[in-house]
Amino acid sequence: MDHNDLSARELAARIRRGELRASTVIRDTLDRIARVNPQINAIVQDCGADAMAEAEALDRRIADGQQVGVLAGVPVTTKVVSDQKGYATTNGTRLFQDVIAPQDNPFLRHMRQKDAIVVGRTNTPAFSYRWFTTNAMHGETKNPHNPALTAGGSSGGAAAAAATGLGHIAHGTDIAGSIRYPAYACGIHGLRPTSGRVPQFNHSGPDRGIGPQIMAVSGPLARRVDDLRLGLEAMAGYAPDDPWTAPVPLIGPTFRRRVALVKRPGGIDTDPRILDDLDRAAALFRAAGWEVEEPTELPDLREAVQLQIDLWLSDGHEAKLAQAEQEGDAGAIALLRHYADRAAAIDVARFGEIFARRSALIRAWRGFLEDYPVVLMPVSGELPFQQDEDLRGGDVLTRLWEVQLPQIAIPLLALPGLSVASGVVDGIPSGVQLVAPPWREDICLEAGELLERGFGFPALLPR
Repeated sequence: MDHNDLSARELAARIRRGELRASTVIRDTLDRIARVNPQINAIVQDCGADAMAEAEALDRRIADGQQVGVLAGVPVTTKVVSDQKGYATTNGTRLFQDVIAPQDNPFLRHMRQKDAIVVGRTNTPAFSYRWFTTNAMHGETKNPHNPALTAGGSSGGAAAAAATGLGHIAHGTDIAGSIRYPAYACGIHGLRPTSGRVPQFNHSGPDRGIGPQIMAVSGPLARRVDDLRLGLEAMAGYAPDDPWTAPVPLIGPTFRRRVALVKRPGGIDTDPRILDDLDRAAALFRAAGWEVEEPTELPDLREAVQLQIDLWLSDGHEAKLAQAEQEGDAGAIALLRHYADRAAAIDVARFGEIFARRSALIRAWRGFLEDYPVVLMPVSGELPFQQDEDLRGGDVLTRLWEVQLPQIAIPLLALPGLSVASGVVDGIPSGVQLVAPPWREDICLEAGELLERGFGFPALLPR
């Protein structure tokens, strides 16, 4: 049998019951990686030897009657931007190729406590700045549906790995759409948790700047929404090495099943196929008895994008640009130079204004989500970009950042967001985004499963 035909939950259950051996599952996954990965370059660091040793040890524990975790024997991948003990945390760069992690990032520590097994580490663009996954250190990750398209970024390797069955659950990170967009581009699902839900800290390097601390998150990508749920359960929780984490329950109180349908958030142009996806999703909600409305007013998203850019790219801009130029990465250089004048205008007073406005926007959105616990909107205003489209000049880069507004704004607002695959037409994936109140990933996942049943499960590539 192909283990990818089972959900992560069912696979782990069969391993716990002794119906499958973890070592067999991991060996089969590593064999699939050897066959498939050379065509897409999703996994760029091999964890095979460690994975087999962990699987064999897990089999012995099960044979001895010991209790094992909810992800017992489930193959997973991690992104090279995050620490995994004994492996280089390259962040897609040659500059960091010798930065070896002394211990696991806390999200991975939690996953290992649940007996997940890492089979490989996935690619990211240099410094994780782009929606395109290619770099001089690890090379280019191909979109498994269409090599002319981006696999997304920055978790493009994670999305491509999950789409092709190179692990049931892929770890990604997201500060401006880096989980949701690659999932969208590769035709799978991706969950950006609430800021503080999943702990993260790299012991291999210094603390991050304030923007990444309050906006960047780790989360799961997978072909099944329930795999995202299980992945979140395994990653989440309080950790002393991440000062932003909080031990908030994963399941919240009952909520009104009311959806705000927003087809053109911030007034962006939205591709007709995406508009059709949104209408199909709205019809699925209505058929299931949910209320769906198109509100005439929506709290601001455009300002949230501007504040996100200032907190992420402007803080420490000179050092970021110097590193990008030292690495010689064209994509990172193009992005940072594009915002250089803006970054130069930021001063201490402006940072105070940014945080005051951020509080006001968060307050407005929390109030809106009291009335509409689910917002249904695009992931992007366009279908997946052509590979390296951001290198075609400043005007193109401006357009790309414009159509990505629905995903860039959400991190500033500290809200969870779920990218749900809607299908693949003529080799081009698409999907929709669901946004819920803070700490209510359970609402995103419930709504996402409803859409998954209507849209259909993403196909495994290749069969």
